[in-house]
Amino acid sequence: MLQEQFIEAFNARTRVNANSVKMMTQGELDRIRLLGNQAEGLIKNKDLALFVHTTKIEIMEQLSELRGHTQDDNRRRIALANQLAGLEAFVEQLKLAVGNRNLVVKQQAAGSAVPTDII
Repeated sequence: MLQEQFIEAFNARTRVNANSVKMMTQGELDRIRLLGNQAEGLIKNKDLALFVHTTKIEIMEQLSELRGHTQDDNRRRIALANQLAGLEAFVEQLKLAVGNRNLVVKQQAAGSAVPTDII
């Protein structure tokens, strides 16, 4: 049951591209702007930036300490690499949300400046 909720939430997420902005409802546009503003706040948060930076350094130090080639060492390498990739993906998702918000704002600003009835 929990799996179904995750699948529904994943499928219901708002997708943004330059062609679909004009066809979105006002609620979807508001949601994109809200998520973009929240993501920008997280990106500008110095505590989060420090946490991400120090966590990356700790993960890299742990990776450099693994010198053996046993199965346990290889498993640990994979786990640390996955942690690093997850952290990078989180930051990229924040950047994507800000980019989507900027796209929506730019499209709406360009749309409001252009007259609707061109003769």
